[in-house]
Amino acid sequence: MRTGSEPATARSALRARLWLSVWGLGWAIFGTAAFALVGRPGWAAACGVLWLLATIDMTVILRHIRQGPHYQPGRDVPPYRPPDSRPPYPGPPRHRHP
Repeated sequence: MRTGSEPATARSALRARLWLSVWGLGWAIFGTAAFALVGRPGWAAACGVLWLLATIDMTVILRHIRQGPHYQPGRDVPPYRPPDSRPPYPGPPRHRHP
């Protein structure tokens, strides 16, 4: 059920993001070295920029992981206010037959 507060209460799989960042960092380092050895400075620079972005992303992810439950609440903390017991909209009109 959507509550409208998803951007403020969204949770992220930080461990999965960390491993994807490590994977991207490895390929960026490999690409930078390979293109530099082959003599393609443009592609080496592009991979170097990806290397920088992956390093920044990994730094942010590790910071969030180290913040612990303050940043990413556990299962006992609800992600949003419980919905009201009333329906979210009045529903379709009922037709009366004579």
